[in-house]
Amino acid sequence: MARQIPGYEQPAGTTRKLDAAVKRTVLPGGLRVVTEHVPGVRSATVGLWVGIGSRDEPAAVAGAAHYLEHLLFKGTRTRSATRIAEEIDAVGGEFNAFTAKEHTCYYAQVLDENLPLAMDLVTDVVFEALCADSDVDTERSVVLEEIAMRDDDPEDLLHETFVSSVLAGHPLAKPVLGTEESIRGMAAKALRGFYRRRYTLPRMVLAVAGNVEHAHVLRLARKALRERLSGSDTPVPPRRGRARVAAGSRLALHTDDTEQAHVMLGMRTPSRHDERRYALTVLNAALGGGMSSRLFQEIREQRGLAYQVYSSVASYADTGHLSIYAGCQPERLGEVSNVLRDLLGQVGKDGFTDAEVARAKGQLRGGLVLGLEDTASRMSRIGKQELNFGLYQSVDETVARIDAVRTEEVCELAHTLFRTPGGVTAATVVGPYSHSDELPEDLREVIAS
Repeated sequence: MARQIPGYEQPAGTTRKLDAAVKRTVLPGGLRVVTEHVPGVRSATVGLWVGIGSRDEPAAVAGAAHYLEHLLFKGTRTRSATRIAEEIDAVGGEFNAFTAKEHTCYYAQVLDENLPLAMDLVTDVVFEALCADSDVDTERSVVLEEIAMRDDDPEDLLHETFVSSVLAGHPLAKPVLGTEESIRGMAAKALRGFYRRRYTLPRMVLAVAGNVEHAHVLRLARKALRERLSGSDTPVPPRRGRARVAAGSRLALHTDDTEQAHVMLGMRTPSRHDERRYALTVLNAALGGGMSSRLFQEIREQRGLAYQVYSSVASYADTGHLSIYAGCQPERLGEVSNVLRDLLGQVGKDGFTDAEVARAKGQLRGGLVLGLEDTASRMSRIGKQELNFGLYQSVDETVARIDAVRTEEVCELAHTLFRTPGGVTAATVVGPYSHSDELPEDLREVIAS
């Protein structure tokens, strides 16, 4: 395939065919429009991606990106919150949003014949929201309830605390929901200011997938946005940079009267721009991505120490992390920690076998293709690729990159990550322990010095 021109370098007003089904246009004002025609479906999904997440929030407005996501659905200049809900329900569609560390996405999935409505709803909510003082107060209670729900879920609380530890000192360490204190203190004026300054066309990608035609999507976008599509602004390039993460080992405990002890441990990993990202995904799959993985076989199948055990990776613009989770009876936490330490040490020393790597690559191939069976997944894929990389990579190209990963690369990365005694730099526990001194010594020894 010929080298693609990144979306942020493509001249305004031009359209490029990225493959047989995917096209990209840069509109005046810096908005990128990416579409994928999916044959044989009767649906369409519209997603408006904003390159703003929790890492972009000043301390004074921690949680603003997520708070704002809630607020925009409360009404626009032409629609009330009730009318928004009634219009999408009347066509059997779904209209929702989510906020992450580095982006926010507003999306609507509908029958293909209702694409104009979906486009109108998404753009109306994102660009014409009122953000009234009364709605700010109403949603404040809702966001506080969401924080309480997270704190009541041991696994969610565990993950949030782990990320705060492993990425300590970095903006990514901040919780997406903010804190109870920051949400209670958030003023309507501050939210509106965050909205006006951050929600700009150069930071946005409009992604549409399904039974759609690119030209039709462009007509709908121009009709919806009108005078906003003007000026000489160019798209913001993908985030890059070097991580600024505090050094030192961390062991955090949340005391909770749970039946299980929940433990998560891990370390920092390369960013999504690092060429080792494909080897990292293979490594993760072999380590804890499925029933044949080392973690599942050793912890659950052979020893019966935990019902649920897995590993996962998260990759950001300038850093990332690998995490390992296990839930077990409190009296078994020490044994689980000891097994994890030995397992990671063994992987760091000896790596993985050719058979393990082959299974991991097969799992990734199947998961990738099967995960793209609906238009929402297709929309998400092209939207995130454009926002994160400024480029499009086909499914076949991605599969080829996974297939090209060699066992030696995976073993080398494992050696880099799992240095004795396992490379762990952060561990978090949620369970019935009143003080960290009550945690087993085996867990303390898992943390690398």
